[in-house]
Order: sequence, then C-alpha cells, then structure tokens
Amino acid sequence: MRKQILEILEKNSKLTSAEIAAMIGASAEEVESEIRAMESENIICGYHALVDWEKLEGERVTALIGVKISPVRGEGFDRISARISKFPEVKSVFLMSGSSNDLILNIEGDSLKDISQFVYNKIATMDTVVSTATYFVLKKYKDHYIDLTEGHGEDKRDQLMS
Repeated sequence: MRKQILEILEKNSKLTSAEIAAMIGASAEEVESEIRAMESENIICGYHALVDWEKLEGERVTALIGVKISPVRGEGFDRISARISKFPEVKSVFLMSGSSNDLILNIEGDSLKDISQFVYNKIATMDTVVSTATYFVLKKYKDHYIDLTEGHGEDKRDQLMS
C-alpha cells in the first residue's frame, strides 16, 4: 500500500486521503495513517508545487552544472556534496556514474549572469573542485510528470492516475 500511495502523491500531492483511498481500495483512515507514518520516517520528505516560471514576467534560468571533484580520503563525495547543498541557489545535487562529472547540480537563478557568477565565485573556487561545466536549460518540455508544451501544459495529474 505504501508504494501505491507514494506513486500517487509523487504525481499529485494535492489529492486527499479519501481520493487516494478510493484509488487503491483502502479506507481514508488507513491512507492518512500511512502518510503520517511515512512523514515521520522521512520517507515523504516534503511537498512542492511545480511552477512554470516562463508564464510570469521576468527571466528565470535553470542550469545543470557538472562538477568534477577530487574526493577527500575517507569522506568520498559526501563532505563537498553537503557543503554545496547548503547554497540556496542549488535545487538538487546528484552523485553520478558513467559521466565525466562526479556531481550534477540543478541551479535556478534570475539570469544567466547570476548562475555564471554563482558557479565562478562559489562552486569553482572550492578546494576539491577540479572543473565545472554549465548547461543552460533552453526550454522545459516536461517536468515532474507534467507536460509543459504549448496546448498541453494544463494539469494532467488526474489523468495520470487512470
């Protein structure tokens, strides 16, 4: 039941316990109890809204930053990843395999210049960072299961549950 609840919430966290219960054939009380338990166990780490920033005035830039690290003996990538994670500009930090980059960072800023300065001043200057590569996102077509293409950007989360 937990996996079913999590798959549903991951696609649409606005659904009520009663709606989820109807979808999986359980009672609303059972679903609510499982959700509370998963929150207390940090399986559910938070809830967020997917924002299409392009529909607002002003620029909003997303970039993926590849970071090559010289790992610290006995600490691997954990220390530098924890340090990078503390920056408010950093949305996500991923340890990668099969790539020339050890870490991939998801960064958002108000301009290309903001992101470039952040990488240049804060990331590239860290003692174990060997190199960085910045990839600016030109357009988002799909994000968090939601189709953002013109004419298809409406909320399709209810259809995903069918």
